[in-house]
Amino acid sequence: MNTPAQKKITIVDTTLRDGMSSVSHQFTPQNVADIARGLDKAGVGTIEVAHGIGLGASSIQYGFAAATDPDYVRAAVDAVENADIAALYVPGIATLAELQKAIDAGIKTVRVAVHCTEADCGQQPVEWAKEQGLSVMTFLMMSHKLEPEPLAEQAAKLDSYGADVVYVVDSAGAMVPQHAGDRVAALRQAITADIGFHAHNNLGVGIANALTAAENGATFIDGSLRGLGASAGNAQTEVLAAAFERAGWDTGVDLFPLIDTAEHIVAPLMKEPQIVDETALILGYAGVYSTFFHPTKRAAKKFGVPARDILMELGRRGVIGGQEDMIIDVASELAGRTYETPALAGS
Repeated sequence: MNTPAQKKITIVDTTLRDGMSSVSHQFTPQNVADIARGLDKAGVGTIEVAHGIGLGASSIQYGFAAATDPDYVRAAVDAVENADIAALYVPGIATLAELQKAIDAGIKTVRVAVHCTEADCGQQPVEWAKEQGLSVMTFLMMSHKLEPEPLAEQAAKLDSYGADVVYVVDSAGAMVPQHAGDRVAALRQAITADIGFHAHNNLGVGIANALTAAENGATFIDGSLRGLGASAGNAQTEVLAAAFERAGWDTGVDLFPLIDTAEHIVAPLMKEPQIVDETALILGYAGVYSTFFHPTKRAAKKFGVPARDILMELGRRGVIGGQEDMIIDVASELAGRTYETPALAGS
């Protein structure tokens, strides 16, 4: 656990990747440049850029972006003076060829994301990226689905492949502070790599989860300006910076440029406020991946069934990222029957 003399964290901003989900992946390269420039001015050291689902995800399945991933990366690289630009790599969606294009465009860091039970899927991209000289952060997505000890076992695999950072990732926004702290503490006992934490805010405790993660050994904390991100969004970068500073942590960032960028550049681009509405709340409550947010709303409207019922059933079935096709299956089944009181996920 961190001692007072070691109370230092690194804030990583994901407005230009996870936040893409809030704008249907329609940030332009100029938008990317403007936001990256503001983050760089504030002292954010790593800025994640790409389609909201990651490299190679611009498609009919995940939604077409306004520009290519290399275009976004180049726009960010050209706009910053000090920050490293990162991209997300999800095995099965991205390819090493697409990662190479991102390297050619200027990324210095790759974030390899795997489901929390499938760390071995990250071995090839992690080892390949290290050979290319990249800094490698790894994501254990949907970390709430594993108890701390088995999650730490998966983290140890990523550590053994050469990952510089292993993240506990609350993809569904299903954790409360104890869950976050227990998982980070278990990783701290099992690996030598740095530990990161990525919060979604579906239960309204994203900032609290991040603070608790840091108190238990996480040194990299993800945020997004104005909280932009899938479903209820992420822990809000400018709020993270203020909260950590008030709690006695050194973040290395300047709060006021963060606020200015959020208020004057990001806010005017938002289609709607990033809030915890019913669908976002049920996503967290049922433990369903945050990217199911918009497809579930569309399916609910199409089939005339409550989004709540769809999500509770998806949670009961234990769906994970990449199984978005199940939304239509469940909606069509529920269209023929109704639930007075949806059963809790896992019951």
